Amino acid sequence: MGLESEDDQKRTAKSSSPGSDVDPQTPVLRISQLDALELDTALEQLVWTQFSQCFHYCRPGLLTPLEPELRALLQLLLWRFTLYSNSATVGQSLLSLRYHNTLSTSPRYRPLSRRQKLGLALLTAGPRWLQERSYSLLQSLSSAASAVDSGLLQKGLRNSLTLVSSITQIASLINFLVFLRKGRHPVLAERIVGAQAAFSKPNVVRDVTYQYMNRELLWHGFAEFLIFLLPLINTRKLKAKVFSMVSGGDSTERKGSTEEQAVWKECGLCGEWPTMPHTVGCRHVFCYYCIKTHSIADPDLTCPKCGVEAGQPEPLKMEVEMVAM
Repeated sequence: MGLESEDDQKRTAKSSSPGSDVDPQTPVLRISQLDALELDTALEQLVWTQFSQCFHYCRPGLLTPLEPELRALLQLLLWRFTLYSNSATVGQSLLSLRYHNTLSTSPRYRPLSRRQKLGLALLTAGPRWLQERSYSLLQSLSSAASAVDSGLLQKGLRNSLTLVSSITQIASLINFLVFLRKGRHPVLAERIVGAQAAFSKPNVVRDVTYQYMNRELLWHGFAEFLIFLLPLINTRKLKAKVFSMVSGGDSTERKGSTEEQAVWKECGLCGEWPTMPHTVGCRHVFCYYCIKTHSIADPDLTCPKCGVEAGQPEPLKMEVEMVAM
């Protein structure tokens, strides 16, 4: 009875283990694999941003000399707690995916081996670090050589790195075209180490919600409508009409002499003391440049204070009474 119970527990553990019911032959959507890569890139950038903010108040350029090494270190740190732990990156975990070992002959799901995980990490972080450090490496190697051979050595190394980089880019392009055709291995490193994306849960259906897309389309359509409509609205004229309706229109004409004297002390447009005061047919006063620029921009200009249709700007004629003291 004890042996039978142990066998039952082992079967239960195997059946409940992740990937036990997953069929690696089930094709994964191309968009899911590409989305997983985008999520991983966004996570790396987020981690680097948070890390760099820790040195925000330090000397500017403190991290610049060691930036390639620090980026590679953070990427390896993420690899240790994601891909090395459960054969899946963060983006794949969010989309219910994980890596399957295609080098295994078993038809069932097999996780990646340690060698495959290490190779995937090196092929992902290594070329990026080498590309960012290539210039400084060439300088250090050329300085170590003699003065005569430094120029030839630096030129040869630069040509070799350019050739290797071109071959790698062409291979990545061919791999991506094959991925678009067959739907497997979107990254060249995955094809090299034998890692293939598979569903981590059986019968997983990609649930696409269109609420966010509809909201974005609605907002962009509304913004385009406003951009088209707002230039057609004479906001100054509308503002003047609303102001005249609120203030009572003709009631302003019957106010005391103190307010009449205060009218010509400020421009009806800029609110400052009027420079070269002009009028447009009403009792309000404007700076010459203010009323001239507004009348050129809007042929149907109205007074922003009282809403009267503005005529041609004319200089203000004032009678000054000298009082003997």
